[in-house]
Amino acid sequence: MSRVLFLHFAIRAEVKVSALHHHSELRFLQRVLCAFDPQRHSVDRQSAILPLPENNDADQANMKLRPLGNTGLQVSGIGFGAWQLCNDDSWGGMDEETAYHLVHKAVEGGINLFDTAPNYAHTKSEQILGHALHGYRENVVLVSKFGHTPEGPKLFTVDWFWESLEASLKRLRTDYLDVLLLHNPPAEMYEGTDPLWVVLEQAREQGMIRHYGASLDFASEVEKCLANTNSEVFEILFNVFHQDVRRSFDSIREQGIGTIAKVPLDSGWLTGRFDARSRFEGIRTRWSAEEISRRANLVSQINWLIADGSELAHKAIAYLLSYDEVSCVIPGIRTRDQLASNLAAAACRVSSDERLKLETFWNEITDNGSNLIPW
Repeated sequence: MSRVLFLHFAIRAEVKVSALHHHSELRFLQRVLCAFDPQRHSVDRQSAILPLPENNDADQANMKLRPLGNTGLQVSGIGFGAWQLCNDDSWGGMDEETAYHLVHKAVEGGINLFDTAPNYAHTKSEQILGHALHGYRENVVLVSKFGHTPEGPKLFTVDWFWESLEASLKRLRTDYLDVLLLHNPPAEMYEGTDPLWVVLEQAREQGMIRHYGASLDFASEVEKCLANTNSEVFEILFNVFHQDVRRSFDSIREQGIGTIAKVPLDSGWLTGRFDARSRFEGIRTRWSAEEISRRANLVSQINWLIADGSELAHKAIAYLLSYDEVSCVIPGIRTRDQLASNLAAAACRVSSDERLKLETFWNEITDNGSNLIPW
C-alpha cells in the first residue's frame, strides 16, 4: 500500500497513532489529522507514543551496552540522571518542553537507563519520564528509589513502602520497576535485619520490582550490604574526587553486583566550568568559600588530563567507565548542550597510565582514604 493510500485510510478510519509503526508516518499523520480537526487530534507532547526521535546511528555506535551485574539487564554505559527534570528548586529550573526533548534525545543517542526518585522535583521527574517513555517501556531500564517522601524528608517504614512504590509505578506509567533502591538508608539498615529487606523481597515476588539494592556513598556501606542483604544493584558515589567505593570493587565483582555511578562530575566541578571565584545557589550552597577554593585547586591539579584537547567532563566519565565493575554512569542533564556532552563522552577513553595517575591522585589528596573530601 502506498504511503498516500495508507494515510488516506488511516485518516478515514481515524486510526490511533499508537498503531502506527514508523515514526515519520506517525508525525505526518498527526499533522494531517490536526489540520482536519485540531481540537480532537492535537498532539499531546506529554503522552508521546512516540514522537520518539529518529535514531542517531553515530551516537548509538559509541554508546556500548554493559551488564548490570548478574541481573541479566544490559544498560547503556551512560545513563540519564533525572534529578534535574523540571526541578524548580535547584539547578535553574526547567520547562516541560525541554524535559521531554531531553528524554527523547537521550533515547535517540542510545541511553536506555533512567534514574529517578519520588523526591526529584517533588514527583515531577517520575511523571515526566512516565509520559515521555510511554509506549517504549520494554526498551528502557527504569530505576527509582524509596526512602524520601516527595517533599524531601526521609521515611523508611514498611507502611510507607507500599504506598510509595505504587505511587511511583503510577507516575512512571508502568507495572514494574527494573530496579528499586533504598535511597541512602540509615546506617542500621546495612545490617540486613530491618523488615524493609523482607518487604523488598515480597515486592520482587509480586513482580512490582525486578531487582533491588541501595544508593550508597562509601566502601564500608557497600561491604555491609553485601554481607547482610540480597542486594543486586548499588548506586555508588564515584568520581575523580570521591573514590572510596573503589576499595569495594573486588567484592562487587566477585558477587556480580551491578553498579550505577552517581555524581560522576562532582556536581559540575569536573566540567571545568568553576573556579575559586564561583558562587552557587540551591543544594550547592553546602560548599563554604574554603571548600570552593579547595575544589578549584583540585581541578587545577588534574588539568593534565585535557592536555590533548579533550574535555574534562569526558575524561572524568571515561575514567569511571574504565572499570568493569561500573555498569552505568548517570550525569545530571539540564540543558541540550549537557546532554550532547554526555553522549559525546561515550567515545572518550582514558589510558592505563591516566587511570593509574588518577588513582594515585585520589590516594594522595585523601591520605589513602583517611581524609575524605566532603560531598
